Amino acid sequence: MPDTLPKTLEKTYTVTNEMAVHFMGAEAPPVLSTPALLLWMEMTSRESIQELLQPGQDTVGVGVTLKHLAATPVGGQVRIVTRLVKAEGRFYTLEIEAFDETEKVGEASHQRAAITVAKFAERVRAKQKSA
Repeated sequence: MPDTLPKTLEKTYTVTNEMAVHFMGAEAPPVLSTPALLLWMEMTSRESIQELLQPGQDTVGVGVTLKHLAATPVGGQVRIVTRLVKAEGRFYTLEIEAFDETEKVGEASHQRAAITVAKFAERVRAKQKSA
């Protein structure tokens, strides 16, 4: 991997009521859901490698191993840190960590694949017609 490749990207997100789980009842305050944490990790990873792509390309997630380590309440800030660790052909592997104001709240390994948007859209439209 050449030294010119972006190595890290950090973004901070705020936990909103819509991103929280509420199923534990009135006894427990709402906290960041695991799907929301994964969404933030995936979108930050996508953005971090965007400049490596050719015009007309984007990336899609193709694999993830995620550990949600601690709860973050509504209103809390979560800092996502992605680090590109491997670029092989059209596949990218990123290591991701998430921190709130107090502690590390998540970690993941994420794989993304470069796609040509026009070809991808064509395949999806064909599926829509056959469904």
